[in-house]
Amino acid sequence: MSKPLILVSNDDGIIAHGLKLLIELMKDLGEVIVVAPDGPQSGMGHAITIGNTLRLSKTDHFEGITSYQCSGTPADCVKIAKGYVLKGRKPDLVVSGINHGSNTSISVIYSGTMSAAIEGAVEEIPSIGFSLCDYAADADFSHVKEHVVKIAEQVLAHGLPKGVALNVNFPPKQKAAIKGIKICRQTRAKWQEEFDRRIDPNGRQYFWLTGSFIHQDNGEDNDEWAIANNYTSVVPVSFDLTAYHAIAALNKDWDLNG
Repeated sequence: MSKPLILVSNDDGIIAHGLKLLIELMKDLGEVIVVAPDGPQSGMGHAITIGNTLRLSKTDHFEGITSYQCSGTPADCVKIAKGYVLKGRKPDLVVSGINHGSNTSISVIYSGTMSAAIEGAVEEIPSIGFSLCDYAADADFSHVKEHVVKIAEQVLAHGLPKGVALNVNFPPKQKAAIKGIKICRQTRAKWQEEFDRRIDPNGRQYFWLTGSFIHQDNGEDNDEWAIANNYTSVVPVSFDLTAYHAIAALNKDWDLNG
């Protein structure tokens, strides 16, 4: 039997430590092809390149692995991989990450890491986005290896519902081992943004986005609770943003045809 074909991407760029580790872990599970941004693309959400040229070049960053760097976004990387690099072959799995920083809660909609995974789900490919809740440049990823492999193996064995990707977040390295894996929902929370106004050396103003995370959820079945309690969180997410619960209420209360 042929090995599963695994497409690997990220949003931190082709030389990110988390990407290198993810490639090493996936090599034991299948045939790996890498298409990743040529530089950092954090916070790009599901942006795609439509008004500029898109450049793609082969790299030798990973010995024995076919890899490409792309000038576009993480979503671009998955699109050009499927539409050009793989020459008609459909991956058995798309994995993105391992991101340097959390993608829990509302951050999922801004995440370049998750956009690559969700783009895979759009194409009906089982897909996973992996993130470590540690923003340090020298973050320790060693404690997440077992869970990365275990979750990827389960997805390869069982697949995922159409249109669904997994948003997986790992707690930062602690003295105690990760307690386990929790299937969770997305935490209800938001970012309270502030814009720090500054002046550059030429006297022109510019702004720096800052802010704080506003937790609005007291449940114990969400991803923020899981991370805070030293569990790996796994949230199934969908690109279908329809608020189905609101359809009946709008049809009942609104007069749009009168």
